[in-house]
Amino acid sequence: MTTIASKLQSVYAQISDACQKCGRQPTEVALLAVSKTFPAEAVREAALAGQRAFGENYIQEAVDKMAAVRAMADVPALQWHCIGPIQSNKTRLVAEHFDWAHTVDRDKIAQRLNDQRPDGLAPLQVCIQVNVDGGTSKSGCSPDEAVALARVIAGMPRLCLRGVMSIPDPQADDAAMLAVHRQVVAVFARIRDSVPGLVQWDTISLGMTADMHTAIAAGSTLVRVGSGIFGARDYRTQA
Repeated sequence: MTTIASKLQSVYAQISDACQKCGRQPTEVALLAVSKTFPAEAVREAALAGQRAFGENYIQEAVDKMAAVRAMADVPALQWHCIGPIQSNKTRLVAEHFDWAHTVDRDKIAQRLNDQRPDGLAPLQVCIQVNVDGGTSKSGCSPDEAVALARVIAGMPRLCLRGVMSIPDPQADDAAMLAVHRQVVAVFARIRDSVPGLVQWDTISLGMTADMHTAIAAGSTLVRVGSGIFGARDYRTQA
């Protein structure tokens, strides 16, 4: 078993253990392997070990990586999630190449993604990024803005609004982290109860390597794990 394959098995076991501790089924929580900064070969190793969903932050890097992975004859079809900030000049790349966008936080970006999504592709699956703890250095709309944004996105034919995503700041202990994670789940529930016409409202993208256990306890349905699968990152080559 390769190192990536063994680490994947460890993460799956951690998810299962976290679910067991809070009375949930492991099938309720999906794993997104965050492959940003890692080469196509690392994605290949994870894919051959059974992982199918991959998250990328750097959009141009991701598009190049997708092409490299598609050229590998032994890699099955994969699902690609954009989990980094989306600037206006990058919306076309996201609309044309990704299956999911987790970081939609304003009307302008949603509208551009909708307008630029090719007719031949399925609707882009979208999460609204919510900044629940008010961190000034992070992207994301406020909980109140999220409800209004959800109403707008729900009417866009080339987008399918699936849920919310958040990256809360680390807290002093698990109890404090759990409380913040529950704020995200509360936003999810508020949108569900306030916005009509949500066809497939089912995704809470919450929790990473260090905090996925409290995210799962709060109700996360998708955890984003990178270093726990691929190892430490080297950001020196990133612009």
